[in-house]
Amino acid sequence: MLFNPDTYDAGHLDPESRRLLRAVIDWFEERGKRRLIADDQARVWYAEFLDFVAREKLFATFCTPAAEAGGNPDKRWDAARNAALSEVLGFYGLQYWYAWQVTVLGLGPIWMSDNAAARAKAAALLDDGAVFAFGLSEKEHGADVYSTDMVLTPTGTGFVANGGKYYIGNGNVAGMVSVFGRRADVEGPDGYVFFAVDSQHEAFHLVKNVVDSQMFVSEFRLEDYPVRAEDVLHTGADAFSAALNTVNVGKFNLCTASIGIGEHAFHESVTHAHNRVLYGKRVTEFPHVRQNFVDAYARLAAMKLFSDRAVDYFRSASPEDRRYLLFNPITKMKVTSEGERVVDLLWDVIAAKGFEKDTYFSMAARDIRALPKLEGTVHVNLALVLKFMPNYLFAPAEHEAVPTRHDPADDAFFWRQGPARGLGKVRFHDWEAPYREHARVPNAALFHEQARALRDLLTEAAPDEAQQRDLDFLLNLGHLFTLVVYGQLVLEQAATAGVDDDLLDQVFDVLVRDFSAYAVALHGKASSTAAQQAWALGVVRKPVVDGGRFDRVWQAVAALSGVYEMRP
Repeated sequence: MLFNPDTYDAGHLDPESRRLLRAVIDWFEERGKRRLIADDQARVWYAEFLDFVAREKLFATFCTPAAEAGGNPDKRWDAARNAALSEVLGFYGLQYWYAWQVTVLGLGPIWMSDNAAARAKAAALLDDGAVFAFGLSEKEHGADVYSTDMVLTPTGTGFVANGGKYYIGNGNVAGMVSVFGRRADVEGPDGYVFFAVDSQHEAFHLVKNVVDSQMFVSEFRLEDYPVRAEDVLHTGADAFSAALNTVNVGKFNLCTASIGIGEHAFHESVTHAHNRVLYGKRVTEFPHVRQNFVDAYARLAAMKLFSDRAVDYFRSASPEDRRYLLFNPITKMKVTSEGERVVDLLWDVIAAKGFEKDTYFSMAARDIRALPKLEGTVHVNLALVLKFMPNYLFAPAEHEAVPTRHDPADDAFFWRQGPARGLGKVRFHDWEAPYREHARVPNAALFHEQARALRDLLTEAAPDEAQQRDLDFLLNLGHLFTLVVYGQLVLEQAATAGVDDDLLDQVFDVLVRDFSAYAVALHGKASSTAAQQAWALGVVRKPVVDGGRFDRVWQAVAALSGVYEMRP
């Protein structure tokens, strides 16, 4: 299940994508682990990585839609291979992934724009090796676009822009920065504007890097920056939708980065623990250590299965099929949160080793925390997920089956997602079908029982009016609902990927425990009613115990010891 640079060949992708991914891996491996860690500790700006990106035309190939590719058949926006690149970059370090991620975000409003000149300029800059930036967040307002203080004042030739942006990656070198603001002379949503600026312009003032890191997460200010008609990307409600739709695209890379970090940390941890002897025993002979490793492996497997299947839904989306709007925030908030749990489980085993300065793990333990907090917090995405719950659980609709999408197609729909509204109207296929198909897997069947009980809660002890305003209560309900969706896509992908029943049963062993834990948490909420408390205790389940199954999964985990270690 785990990515191994020594054997990875991306066989599901086309030859040029495979060549470039192999080139990325080889670049990092040839530099080696000592250099990777030393550069991180010294906060070295990754100019050599960006030189490599430019030389190989890596971002140009992966980030240029076919419409702007000038006929180059290798250039396209292909979410399957983008996910692979995101995982590889995360595997070697969040800082390298970040340069890629904020380029994706910066390009979003440009590729969504009707401004052909801006699109052509972006394509040319990408081909020259430029990176991009997304100027949405502000120091006082975060990503609250309703309250932006970036103000455009009309002039005889266009506008001048004044205001600041904060947490803007690549803001020091970006060829184009997509900036969100509002007109001074127009009130409300009609006044929103997305426009492009040059980070090297004299009216662009780089204030500082707001983090102590290799990456440059900038604060910048525009002071009477001239914005011409050819710089405007979107106006009015379209600008607002471009902001949200860009984040829909960018959210996807967070889950695969988290997977990559977790995989590298896992390789390092299991090799260390399995070859360490304490009290006359291998560390991995202790039952609690084996439990931690098996749980971490099962969680990583679920992360990969869910994310791989979610890619299929996004690539197959259309104005009539917007199911991705539920699955994308779950890739962002659930998969990245699971990444934290994986690293914590591993850290509890390797203990002090995780702090040592010559380990990748010390980087992983720090960086894995960032991902649930980017592109909207877990809480924001949970609140979003709740909008889909009624139709998902109670009103299934007919949809054609979504195939596995590894084909080298250009995902043009990403740039024409349409208005960012109507989430409550999105319809889903029968979520219970994959659960019924996997009834042979004991813990999947047990979890299905818990999932069905969620409908009972909503029909027999639904949140009252006060609880519907109680975000603390609703977020816990969101966690329960998220688990149901998570399990569904895990099962769909497991059937396609040929995952064996032992591992799948172990995955659902974890999910049964998680559902029970969230039910107990709901029981303890200050506002929970007697009926809700009774429901909560009634759905607590102990997973089906199978010592043979656990041992077989453990043997698969133990076999990973020494399989991969980054070149020194």
